[in-house]
Amino acid sequence: MDGITLKASHLYIPGEIAAKVFGDEQRVYLAYQAERATLLVAPVSQQWFNKMHQPSQHMLKSRNLKGDKTIALHEILIDNALNDQDRELEYTLQGTSGILKISL
Repeated sequence: MDGITLKASHLYIPGEIAAKVFGDEQRVYLAYQAERATLLVAPVSQQWFNKMHQPSQHMLKSRNLKGDKTIALHEILIDNALNDQDRELEYTLQGTSGILKISL
């Protein structure tokens, strides 16, 4: 399975991971935790996530027939002065909560 990557200021999520985390959802919540340099990504159906993290809502765009998805991260990268170089990103999938934790 390919990993999650940052490419052209977009988060690229392979279809296998996207299907597990987001199912058929078209929108996601993003919350950046500066103290941990971590991006939290959750489907909008996770209402508790909205209450806990004050996230922003973003489109989850389909890239191809394999189910790969992308999320534009321009604002988060610029607002937090983060490295926007294309690269592989470390991540964990919290199975119980259905949240992706991605190190930026």
